[in-house]
Order: sequence, then structure tokens, then C-alpha cells
Amino acid sequence: MAVTATAAAGAVTALGLAAAPAAAAPTGTTAARPGDACTAADLGTRHPYIKTTEVSPTITHFKGWYVTEGTTGQQTVSTDTTTVISVSVGLNDTIETSFAVEALSDVKATVGLDVKLEYTSTSEESNSVTWNLTQPGYYGFYKGTKKVTGTYGSLNCNRAQQDDGSWALKWTEGPGSGSFTTFTTLEEGAVRCQDSVPADSIMARAQALLDCGSAAAKADHPAGAVAPTAKQKPDRPAPHQAPTAGTPAEQPTATGHSTRAALDCSTEAYKIAVPGKPLSWGAPLLADDGVRLRPSSIFSAHLDNWRLCNVTEQDGVLEASLWNWGNGGCATVAEQNASTERAVLMTVPCAEDDLQRFYIYRDVPGSPKIGVQNKYTGSMMGYDRYADGEFIRQYSSGRQDGTGTFDLTAV
Repeated sequence: MAVTATAAAGAVTALGLAAAPAAAAPTGTTAARPGDACTAADLGTRHPYIKTTEVSPTITHFKGWYVTEGTTGQQTVSTDTTTVISVSVGLNDTIETSFAVEALSDVKATVGLDVKLEYTSTSEESNSVTWNLTQPGYYGFYKGTKKVTGTYGSLNCNRAQQDDGSWALKWTEGPGSGSFTTFTTLEEGAVRCQDSVPADSIMARAQALLDCGSAAAKADHPAGAVAPTAKQKPDRPAPHQAPTAGTPAEQPTATGHSTRAALDCSTEAYKIAVPGKPLSWGAPLLADDGVRLRPSSIFSAHLDNWRLCNVTEQDGVLEASLWNWGNGGCATVAEQNASTERAVLMTVPCAEDDLQRFYIYRDVPGSPKIGVQNKYTGSMMGYDRYADGEFIRQYSSGRQDGTGTFDLTAV
């Protein structure tokens, strides 16, 4: 592959050593907000933050039921499903990644409600309601919940220039925003038209479904189930769809690997190394192997050398393809593993593919420390333990112990 110096190298020049690093104020790893301070250890991490929330009482199961004199007492009624609510974060409703779990935990703290933090659906709940009725009348047996929806953003640690010209590390909004849905524990009961209930409560929503002004509500009925009114007929939910290859909401689309891209690469090669230690990213010789931590030596055959290609910069964040000098491939996360936590970083023939594009978050000028994020999956690169031969993997929230921060060192 021809490797040529282009204008992209100008963006890479900003990676060079320029001035002594400025110390960043320490910060916690939870409840980060845009503009808060972060540290170099946070460069390889990512956190959600909740932008908007909406809480709406929702009836999930309902049945109209008529009680006559002599039929009061405890009644057990099988209700009909009216609304199905499923827990989801972005397009991925498996809620298996640390990012999704953290997002829902932040929702819980934001709205002050005990919401579901794992994948579940109201359709999985029993539809049976048992209630003790003391007076005759037209009742609505119901189950309901507080549906919580909203939007979230994604925060990454990156350098930012201050008004006085100095630099500091701050949490900034990066790619990977989307919407979420969750709900509280289901509430059940029975309500009549003449009952006084709190406004905008789950019980009030059930009372509204009774359609108290309708002829069906005012008519006398034999004891038992009443044919549903138009209001009570369920909204037919669309069939449940599996997540689309784990693609986060508002993230780019991956394409096939059928063509080899002509890349404009920097003339300078880099090692992506563990700070202060000898192991760095080493590309594989075998196609089915992954990128591993390896020692650098004269026998590395340039497998530990990477060039930054097709470099762009927006809001201080670099975007680049990582081309390996030793095997001529580009770093990527395999498409079939895109939604998998801890999926291994691979190299494949270079193509116009967002799975092969990475965001690079940098420490203040003078420091080579960086964090690396896959553009398509939104996950950060890191490793499970420091050891020769350990795979570089993706983590949806990064490695909170700082093992996702690397040194980008020119060779």
C-alpha cells in the first residue's frame, strides 16, 4: 500500500510533544456532566448522561368487569394486554453492556423512581388481578406502570483549551446519543367511575379507560366481564425486533469489506503502548487472530507500528483509520461481534467502513496519552489484564481502572 504524506499529517502534527502537561483536576467516574474535569486515566472511558426524561402513567393490562349484588367479595380476573413496554437503550434492548446499565442507573437517579435496570417487558408479567370488591358496580381491573422515556448523550474525556490559552481535560459530549425506555414495578387494582382518584395517576388512567360516559358503561350487565369499549381495545404492538447488529442509535452504518480503500496516511508511524511499560498493540500475522499486547523489539517486523490514515478533526477529537505497517491491514471490530462486550480488535483489508474508523481522545499537549473509541460500536479499546499476548478488546464504557489509556508515541 502506498503511504503518502498529505494534509492529514497536519492534523496528526497536533499529537507531537509541545509543552509540559497541565494537571487535570480529579473527578469521579459517575454522574459526569459536560464540562466537568477528568483525568488522563479517564481518556479510555465513556459515560452516559441523561439529557431529557418523561414519566407517563401507562395501563398495560385492563378488563371491564360488572359486579352485581351478591357477587361482591374477592374476584380474580384475567385482564387483556393493552400496551407493551420493553426496556431498551438505543437500538440495543439486551441491556448487557456496562454503558446501557449505567445509563438506566442514571435514569433511576434522575427521576427518583425504582425503574428496571435490565431487559424485560410488561408482556412477561402475569395478567391476573385479584381484588376484594365491597360494592356492586362497573369496575376496571387493571395493571399499570410508570413508563420512563427520554434521551441520553455520551461523554468522553478529551483536552480542551481554556480562555487563558492553557489546556485541561474535560468531559465533552461525543458520539453515541440515543433514546431509552424503562418502567417501574407494575401496580394492580380495580376502580369504578364514581371513585375519587389522584389526577394523572395509574388509577386515573385506568378510570379513563372505563369510558364512563359511554352507553356500555351506563348499561346494566350480568355479573362478570364486559365487552371492551373502543378505548379499551389494545393497541396491537409491532412484533418484537431483535437489535440490528448492536448498532447504537445515531451511530454510522457499517459497510462490507469487499473493496480496499486508498488511504491517505501520515508519514510518521506510532506505537500504541501501555504507559510506562514495554507492551504495545501488536497486529497479528494470521487473519483469524486479534491485536494483542506484545513487546516491541527488532523482531517485531513493524507489527507494532501503526499509521493514522484519512485523519479528520472535529471539536478537538481526531478520527482516523489505524493502518498497520507490518501486515498492511486496518484495525477493526468484526461486524458479527459489533454488539459484543469484550469483542477482540482485529485487522482486515482496509475498506470504507466505520468499523475501521476510530476516535482518538488526547491528553493535554505535551502528553502522549490517548483513549481510542470505535466509531461504529461506540465502545472504547482496552484490555483485561497487563500480560504478553493479551487481546485488545472493546468495552462499552471503557475500562474504569485506567487500562484503556494508552501512549501514542512516534517511532
